[in-house]
Amino acid sequence: MGIFRKMVFFAFLATALAWGNSADEKNNIEVYQKCHSAVVNITATTLTRDFFFDIIPQRGVGSGAIIRSDGYIVTNDHVIGGAQNVEVTLADKTTLPARVVGTDPGTDLAVLKINPPSKLNVLDYNLNPLNVGQKVLAIGNPFGLGGSLSVGIISSLGRDIRTPSEGLLKDVIQTDAAINPGNSGGPLLDSSGKLIGINAQIVSKSGGNEGIGFAINGKTVKKIVEQLIQSGRVTRPELGLYGVGLDRRVLAYLKIPQESGVMVTQVMKGGSASRAGLKPATKELVVGFYRIPIDGDVIVQLDNVTVGSLRDIRDYLGEKKVGDSVKIQFYRNRKLETVTLILKDSVDKKYLDQSA
Repeated sequence: MGIFRKMVFFAFLATALAWGNSADEKNNIEVYQKCHSAVVNITATTLTRDFFFDIIPQRGVGSGAIIRSDGYIVTNDHVIGGAQNVEVTLADKTTLPARVVGTDPGTDLAVLKINPPSKLNVLDYNLNPLNVGQKVLAIGNPFGLGGSLSVGIISSLGRDIRTPSEGLLKDVIQTDAAINPGNSGGPLLDSSGKLIGINAQIVSKSGGNEGIGFAINGKTVKKIVEQLIQSGRVTRPELGLYGVGLDRRVLAYLKIPQESGVMVTQVMKGGSASRAGLKPATKELVVGFYRIPIDGDVIVQLDNVTVGSLRDIRDYLGEKKVGDSVKIQFYRNRKLETVTLILKDSVDKKYLDQSA
């Protein structure tokens, strides 16, 4: 009788192992089956020169998320870079040429367009508030292994990171879901299969997953994608100037009582700074091997925010919209002055490469 009971027990255990997926496992399976066909593999080919100056193709791989059934795909800007040729491989292994609709290096996002043979499966956005500890799933093309699923949680919210173009990207999602090279541009999903972010970066000493990955927040993705599809570009405010950060020592030499500031070196014709009357440096100060521009306006504050580099200025403007006003405090001839200007569009190229 004891032997019979053992046989029944092991038979039951085998059946449970074969058929008894946990609720969490079932959710993973359901999300993957629902969403994997809305994730694509991307191959970007760039022509470059080798040691002998022969032109050779270099291929990079990444992932993308289908966000419209007529063939619009969102991915990372760094996935496609300056590629001369971009191809998209669907989940059914169909490979199609892709057109770059628009890119935004500032948020490391890009939109591609394909002409699909049939209606595509798409991912919907979840724009509701997220929570640390919330389950997330990533589907992508790590190391060229398409259709891969990894699972984790949201480790932190509201992170700020630098994009490959040195833009400041705010409100980024940190996750421990395994993200490796090739996952870039793929979706980060919630447990219902909705898109909450686009995987963008990892923090790694080895080059592989070490449990710290970053995804661009879905709200940012939706906003940028809509602009790229509509006009092929993203509208951002710009002062229309270039400058060099100065430290306390240089400012003390110039008799400016500030810890940091930005010497204006070039003002673009037609830009906000030109209209406001800001003046660039006209002379140079030679200190050792360095040439430091002087005799121009030195910007020390935007509104109530202290600035010490061109990056500080760009980061602050990232919080503004075209048409907003900004109060600039600057020193001219050692005298503190203030001007208020209206921000123009950074992609209004009519004044670029032209000094005022």
